Amino acid sequence: MTQLALDRDELQQQLAAIIGPQNVSRRQADLVAYSHDLWPLALIWKRQGKVPYPPDFVVWPETVEEVSAMLRLANARRVPVVPYGAGSGVCGGTLPLHGGIVVDLKKMHRILAVNQTGLTVTAQAGIIGEDLERALNQRGYTLGHFPSSMYCSSLGGWLAARAAGQLSSRYGNIEDLTLGLQVVLPSGQVIRTKDTPRSAAGPDLKQLFIGSEGTLGIITQATLRMVPYPESRRLRGVLFQDVHSGLEAIRLVMRRGLRPAAARLYDENDTNIALGSLGYGVTGCLLVLGFEGDTQLTELEERLGLEICLREGGQDLGTGPGEHWWAHRYDISYKQADILSNENAISETVEVATTWDKLEPLYLAVKASLEESCFTMAHFSHAYPEGCSIYFTVVAESPTERECEGLYRRIWQGAMEACLKVGGTITHHHGVGLLKAPWLPQEYGGGYPVLQELKKALDPNDIMNPGKLGLERG
Repeated sequence: MTQLALDRDELQQQLAAIIGPQNVSRRQADLVAYSHDLWPLALIWKRQGKVPYPPDFVVWPETVEEVSAMLRLANARRVPVVPYGAGSGVCGGTLPLHGGIVVDLKKMHRILAVNQTGLTVTAQAGIIGEDLERALNQRGYTLGHFPSSMYCSSLGGWLAARAAGQLSSRYGNIEDLTLGLQVVLPSGQVIRTKDTPRSAAGPDLKQLFIGSEGTLGIITQATLRMVPYPESRRLRGVLFQDVHSGLEAIRLVMRRGLRPAAARLYDENDTNIALGSLGYGVTGCLLVLGFEGDTQLTELEERLGLEICLREGGQDLGTGPGEHWWAHRYDISYKQADILSNENAISETVEVATTWDKLEPLYLAVKASLEESCFTMAHFSHAYPEGCSIYFTVVAESPTERECEGLYRRIWQGAMEACLKVGGTITHHHGVGLLKAPWLPQEYGGGYPVLQELKKALDPNDIMNPGKLGLERG
């Protein structure tokens, strides 16, 4: 545990005076529960009975004023602070490496305003994604942001990790949806960026905090774009003989200016599993292609998109595969947790991205590195006119439980080196945390010192989520 600058009992009293004694905990059960997120390596440690990074306190503030007062206290005492959304991250982004205070924001879960004229919603950072989406649906709107962790991730977590949803090609990623933020800086100062669709008034400060993983402050509130709930949703499956032809179809769909809600191409291994669950006895690569929105536009986009796919050698399988995917689109995240409950087992996802000209080389390079030690399957999703992301799912078994961590780290070492060599980004939407921090200087190139200087300027006492993004305590 961290060597706090004052007695823990005294600090507990000071925290209780700010947020109430019922919102401060040093109970062992809470400290263990908040010592990890869903990073597979942390779950392997848990499986082995290890708790290497417990916090000293867990707190549950209910107002931005309480967050501000707590950060002033922590900053004065040089106590580490780890912002915590819902704990669904898979990169070790909330592990309290140096103990300190874990700040769970889930009591800050209110929707503050719905602007039906301006098509915006303002909500506190602790709201769970599914709760926010359902509340908007009841009013006739949607965010269009559907990460696989929808039921167990929060708005603040989406922002902190720079998240993407399954329908991002239609609606954009979280940074595209965000008009304004409220952030508490390490000093306790509260800043609020203006809610505007765009501004030329210097650098965009809100984008500084989106993706910062709690290293620069605590996001407490956001204003997001919303859209009317779609009149029509049309999903279908198209079968291609290989990855190349399927990717060409997606590239041309995006090049045409169409806006698919879903454009997900599964490689041969992933298709065997996806189609096998449907009872299809075919081989190849399945593309789930879907459009939604205004009924007339959706029908037109689907027809044009399907024409492109058929010209590229695709076989129309009808609506069955697409509707099956929609009904089970969150399943994989929960099934992976089941695999990790087995002794010696490793289950992980690696998501990388690049431009269309490098996409197949990136796929082949990362796939080759992973196949040296594990079973691998992949799908392509989050398509843009410029490129696409690749989402690898890997499963491996270590000879012994003790060797799991070494195998796990070798898997990631090979994948990250292969990605950087081709010129892809090491993460498209899962963030960095502890897992990918060693490769962040290479990812940033010569720009990494700029991030380090920003950290020093905003958090000179190094209290905010130490160690994440590779920003270690000085």
